[in-house]
Amino acid sequence: MAVGKEILTKIRSVQNTQKITRAMQMVSTSKMRKTQERMRAARPYAEKVRTVMSHLAHANAAETAHPLLVRRDVVKRAGIILVSSDKGLCGGLNANAFKRFYAKVKELNEQGVEVDVCCLGQKAVAACHRTRLNMVASAVQLGDLPVMERLIGPLTVLFKQYAAGEIDAVYLVYNRFVNTMKQEPTLEQLLPLPAEHMVVEHNHAWDYIYEPDPASLLEFLVRRYIESVVYQAVAENMAAEQAARMVAMKSATDNAGNAIKQLRLVYNKSRQTAITTELTEIVAGAAAV
Repeated sequence: MAVGKEILTKIRSVQNTQKITRAMQMVSTSKMRKTQERMRAARPYAEKVRTVMSHLAHANAAETAHPLLVRRDVVKRAGIILVSSDKGLCGGLNANAFKRFYAKVKELNEQGVEVDVCCLGQKAVAACHRTRLNMVASAVQLGDLPVMERLIGPLTVLFKQYAAGEIDAVYLVYNRFVNTMKQEPTLEQLLPLPAEHMVVEHNHAWDYIYEPDPASLLEFLVRRYIESVVYQAVAENMAAEQAARMVAMKSATDNAGNAIKQLRLVYNKSRQTAITTELTEIVAGAAAV
């Protein structure tokens, strides 16, 4: 029965793993609802800031030529903000985002453009270390609740580089939450601000009184808008992470159940074979006597 004991040991091991995956599935299910609510709550703020910023930029185009709104004719160096999870066990979520990220890096390199990377998430940092890309800033251990104070530092590094002319474009790569079963790797241009992001339907005229002045106000609004876009991307990525982990752990739990069924079948067959062999030996011995 040595073989039977080995199978029983393997069954217990798979059962223990199944308990862990089921617990992780339940935790992710609980967290997913909160991350989705947080993700949806962040959207109206970014939209309202974009509307006011667009009004201001169009009303005072000559007076408020902000550097972040000016498009560079030649791009020699670009920055990419890569958003990922801090933990694994979430299926192909990070791998899909990295695939989109590597494709953009390859495209820029073929055009002779050097790339600086700002990593938000432990997995993104590890990916940059593996590929030996130039990482200029990072933020890890973001937790389940995105905090703006943790993101401002890395973003300020890219803002200063862009304002100083050291980089000519900034892109954002993250996983956009579509639904529980679908998370879409997304690439957006962050700087200079795309023209389509500045187009707002105006059904009426507006006349603002600016304090202290339009240029200072636009400087504040542009930074707040970009920070809110990155915050929204991190919130979307966290919601996508919990959904992907829930699906992956459910699949692992189901696979463990199927493995246990197969192992029990093998165990029962081996046990029946051993019993049959013993009975045959007893009958053969009795006949010999």
